[in-house]
Amino acid sequence: MKVSVDISLYPNQEDFIPPIQDFIDRLNTYNDVEVQTFPTATVVMGDFDRVMDILKVEMKAHREKHGMGVFVTKFLPAYEAL
Repeated sequence: MKVSVDISLYPNQEDFIPPIQDFIDRLNTYNDVEVQTFPTATVVMGDFDRVMDILKVEMKAHREKHGMGVFVTKFLPAYEAL
């Protein structure tokens, strides 16, 4: 099953652009999912299990590297947003 996930990241720090850009850059290293960035959110689309595995890894990596951050997400199962 395909899934589209709309993600907005709100780092808990004054200089918030570098952690957001780092997260987006890391998502773009995966060639088996589609990633598109918009001014207020990034959409990740692909196989449900693969997208969930990637988000698990990258959200944990963000926490370990940048500390606290709030991820606001919308999951659209069986929907291809891109």
